[in-house]
Amino acid sequence: MTTSLKPTLGALHLWGIAVGLVISGEYFGWSYGWGVAGTLGFLVTTLIIAVMYTCFIFSFTELTTAIPQAGGPFAYSRAAFGDTGGLIAGLATLIEFVFAPPAIAMAIGAYLNVQYPTLNPKYAALGAYIVFMGLNILGVKLAAMFELIVTLLAVFELLVFMGVVSPGFSMSNFVAHGWSGQEHFSMAALPGIFAAIPFAIWFFLAIEGAAMAAEEAKNPKKTIPIAYLTGILTLVFLALSVMLFAGGAGDWRALSGINDPLPQAMKMIVGEHSRWMHMLVWIGLFGLIASFHGIILGYSRQFFALSRGGYLPASLCKLSRFQTPHRAIIAGGIIGMIVVCNDGMTLQGMSLTAAMITMAVFGANVMYIMSMLSLYRLRKTAPNLERSYRAPGYPVIPGIALVLSTICFVTMLWFNPVIGGLFIGLMIIGYLYFLTTKVRRQASQPITLTIVENE
Repeated sequence: MTTSLKPTLGALHLWGIAVGLVISGEYFGWSYGWGVAGTLGFLVTTLIIAVMYTCFIFSFTELTTAIPQAGGPFAYSRAAFGDTGGLIAGLATLIEFVFAPPAIAMAIGAYLNVQYPTLNPKYAALGAYIVFMGLNILGVKLAAMFELIVTLLAVFELLVFMGVVSPGFSMSNFVAHGWSGQEHFSMAALPGIFAAIPFAIWFFLAIEGAAMAAEEAKNPKKTIPIAYLTGILTLVFLALSVMLFAGGAGDWRALSGINDPLPQAMKMIVGEHSRWMHMLVWIGLFGLIASFHGIILGYSRQFFALSRGGYLPASLCKLSRFQTPHRAIIAGGIIGMIVVCNDGMTLQGMSLTAAMITMAVFGANVMYIMSMLSLYRLRKTAPNLERSYRAPGYPVIPGIALVLSTICFVTMLWFNPVIGGLFIGLMIIGYLYFLTTKVRRQASQPITLTIVENE
């Protein structure tokens, strides 16, 4: 049975995957942060998270180029800390990538509902799963090319959004009630700033998923650094710009609890029947589709890697005739579609969309912590590991990412005890299953490290 993926992707494809995985975060989800922190409080949160992600990506790239395998963080942590380390990182990454798509699918349904009020958003979300699982099964190069095209369209549309709302932009709108509903900063605003962390992370969540396509990249030691470093700079610019222009369009409080803040912000400026507004809805869908499609690729490669490593049933790493892990694609899709079918319920007092964002962010933070610990560990235990790219500012830059991601995880547990408890429960269930897989893991394909005599 073939369990090796074919390298076909270049730097531009990888940039498209890295940015495309994330770009739906510019279209929805983040505005829930306004609801708990206000515009200025959430701006503070976002700037801190932007620093965390920039430091993380500049460090994470060293791991991705040194160990370019489909498991991404799972492979790095297994190489650094053995099978248990691989489990923690791999399962956390799987939770991140399986629970993010339902939130995006529900946003796709909300955007389509703006254009077709009689269309049930839930049916549109389920249809999106069927279409894009099928596209991912047809081949990674086709999937990556589609991802690149829709990502470029999504970036263009965000620039159009900024241009259209700019004539009506007012900084006074953005700063009004900007500190958790108050006009001026006080210590009472601090809880909101911390509570908004999951929604600031949503601006950047899943950029690391491009690592899961590393095994399918041509010359990964050169193409991955280019894709990652240009990708994070693109996303920081877009996140700050979109938030500023949307908040200055009118009363931002009307946007703080909905899944389609950009069309509604534009409506404040150009009216409900403007051609610009309808164009934003249609092309804005490309941003959601880019992330949805890309994260399906990401979760399928994580299922594939965990199966190939003996952590999950061997059937999940079987490849289709298109050389794609079709069973892994379908497995994650089934879980997501079950979540979508329960849209309308609330969890810990928040909408299901916000709850799924929070669950995905819990997984992401654990993965970030494990990845930075793996970087430090491998620098010590494998000093001669071939590293075509080295984290700048080591050990300080990865240290900043490690400290901030740890603070985020602890803070999220404090503010989201129910969802945090569910996350920990899933990790415990995964560990109990892990205990039954020793024989399969011992017989699995090991993590291969390339050692050089002199660095």
